[in-house]
Amino acid sequence: MNEYPEKLQNLIDELSLIKDPQDRMEFLIDYSDKFVEAPESIAKRPFPAETKVPFCESEAYVFSVPGEDGTIKYYYAVDNPNGVSAKALAQIFSNTLTDAKPEDIEKIPLDIIYKIFGQSLSMGKNIGLTGILQMMKRDAKKFISKEAQLKN
Repeated sequence: MNEYPEKLQNLIDELSLIKDPQDRMEFLIDYSDKFVEAPESIAKRPFPAETKVPFCESEAYVFSVPGEDGTIKYYYAVDNPNGVSAKALAQIFSNTLTDAKPEDIEKIPLDIIYKIFGQSLSMGKNIGLTGILQMMKRDAKKFISKEAQLKN
């Protein structure tokens, strides 16, 4: 069994082919440049405190909206204009996890951050980026719990 949803696994496979750290950085910067912030219909400033990623230097926020088809759509905001890594990760997740089920999100291992950004990631940056995924997993778990309660 694959530990990542298919689209995310495809991106990981693509990244594994990029051996030059500079090329990887350019790949990630391209994702950062494509970052689209959560629309106002999802979240307005000031964003609720419970959506702020703890310990993230980029002041990232995660918003989740359950879909009628059993999926969760995630939206992101990054207040720090220099938050390139947070924007890149948010855009990667936006592109690869839009049709993932909450159970799939919950199973994604936290080491995905190193698989995306490489082993040279600083501890502080790793903590902040991992926090984005942890918030997504938290929301997925809440969604799973609500679904289970509705079935009982």
